[in-house]
Amino acid sequence: MSPVDSLSFKFALITGGGGGLGKAMAMELLKRGKKVLLAGRTESTLKSTASEIGATGYYVLDTGSSLDEISHTVQQIIKDHPDVDCLINNAGVQRPLHVLSKDYKFDFASADQEININIRGPMYLTVMFIQDHFNKLENGGVVMNVSSVLGFIPFSTINPVYNGTKAWVHMFTTNVRQQLAAENSKIKVIEIVPPQVESDLHRDRLNPDDNKKENSPTALSVDEFMQDVIKGWEGNLDTVAAGPGIQVTKQWDEVFGEKLQKMAK
Repeated sequence: MSPVDSLSFKFALITGGGGGLGKAMAMELLKRGKKVLLAGRTESTLKSTASEIGATGYYVLDTGSSLDEISHTVQQIIKDHPDVDCLINNAGVQRPLHVLSKDYKFDFASADQEININIRGPMYLTVMFIQDHFNKLENGGVVMNVSSVLGFIPFSTINPVYNGTKAWVHMFTTNVRQQLAAENSKIKVIEIVPPQVESDLHRDRLNPDDNKKENSPTALSVDEFMQDVIKGWEGNLDTVAAGPGIQVTKQWDEVFGEKLQKMAK
């Protein structure tokens, strides 16, 4: 068996789907005739977005909550929608943390939440959906994990924990893909690598708009980000990067790609 194509799925669950990149991906998939479920922490946002874009529905899911809570929600989703065959782990937070700065104190509670949402959430959901659902589907499934350029090169020194969590997502996604390839699985695993994109990701900074084009000319608009994501999806790529991330991931692949492919055999 070989993995399915990137866009061969019919029904996607998107975490962090109430706004930003998650909403943009949901809208694109809906345009292509896919069904979409949204998941996130804020019910009012999910309800509004689901109604606005025509999603099948939504689930309140805090990816930083306990293992039992996440497992219960996953099992409920599988029971309610057994035809879900794609998981997009998009939910994430970014906290400015500094070991000495008075502007950005290193708050352990914020760091722990960042680790829980950015690492534990994608790990639990990826493993649960693969083991409990996708592996049982005749046509397999698709898992997409959203990392970041900062997981390859930690340019943003004010975000040491975020950078580390996204490096983890990159490594985790790579190894899960290798494991499945070695088992000749039909489950495809994709990493989406955004660069700086205009969104509310910087909402905890002194200037929450410092990732907007007027303050950061190299930032991508959400539409520009999606243009590159669509190319990656249509090209059936394992690593779907956008903007400056394309060159960063290309350089990584030039150094490590061949060796990693051999390890998966």
